[in-house]
Amino acid sequence: MAQSRNTDSGAGPLQHIPVMLGEAVEGLSVQPGGRYLDGTFGRGGHARAILSRLGPDGRLLLMDRDPQAIAAAQAEFAGDARVSIRHANFSSLAEWDETAAGLDGVLLDLGVSSPQLDEAARGFSFMADAPLDMRMDTTQGESAADFLAHASEREITEVLWHFGEERHGRRIARAIVADRATVPFTRTAQLASLIERVVGRREPGKHPATRSFQALRIRVNGELEALQQGLQAALDRLKPGGRLAVISFHSLEDRAVKLFIRDHSGHVQNRRRGPPVAAAPAQLVAVGKAQFPSDAELATNPRSRSAVLRVAQKLADGGQA
Repeated sequence: MAQSRNTDSGAGPLQHIPVMLGEAVEGLSVQPGGRYLDGTFGRGGHARAILSRLGPDGRLLLMDRDPQAIAAAQAEFAGDARVSIRHANFSSLAEWDETAAGLDGVLLDLGVSSPQLDEAARGFSFMADAPLDMRMDTTQGESAADFLAHASEREITEVLWHFGEERHGRRIARAIVADRATVPFTRTAQLASLIERVVGRREPGKHPATRSFQALRIRVNGELEALQQGLQAALDRLKPGGRLAVISFHSLEDRAVKLFIRDHSGHVQNRRRGPPVAAAPAQLVAVGKAQFPSDAELATNPRSRSAVLRVAQKLADGGQA
């Protein structure tokens, strides 16, 4: 989801700046009469740009798992006959009847959005004290507090390592299990304070809770599983020649996107041990190389610094572009 920066001129509401807006929309190669899906509406920056390129026969499908994002989409776009809106995870896009006719483009802007980060009550950030929630869809699933209340030391350690690459995960997990016997973890400041106590401030300019909060957020929201399901659903629903554009914000996401495109490109997969794996029929081709924010964007939108955009095009049967 768009990792935008909030700007406040003092003359109006906060503005949420979509990341790599021009590059993403260009990557989709939007056609006036095409049918496009924005699977991570956020606050609509990319959606507005796509819609501005559609003619009266074009179609824009909007999805988001966050009820607040869907409320924003309804408020702005419900009156446009070209737009349909659905409250759901993009992983289920192929289950939406609106996608059955095929899509000319799918955009996925991954991760947590600025509105989610900047609203302390959502519990995504360690910068303010708030309930330890972290759910993108607050209508379902267990919160980070729920998970930490029942998970074993081993489970917490594995989450912190696999989803956050936290080297001190075992020490943090052991401290969480020990402390929760007396007081359950229910607040962001409570967890951030424990991590700082255990790890210390060893990386200048980086809070010691950064990796742990990322890991818990990914676990609570099932983000990597949703990404794999969503990529496959997008491939299934794209028309030949349709484009897939994905903006990632950390290496786990970007690696998954990169491997998905590679694994569906028809190349023989070599293994370190054993014979090469036979290639499946080519279904995708990468469009250019990975793209990164420009210096100008980085200067105005610091939250874009870790963004990576990858674009792929679906091939016709027989592997023809």
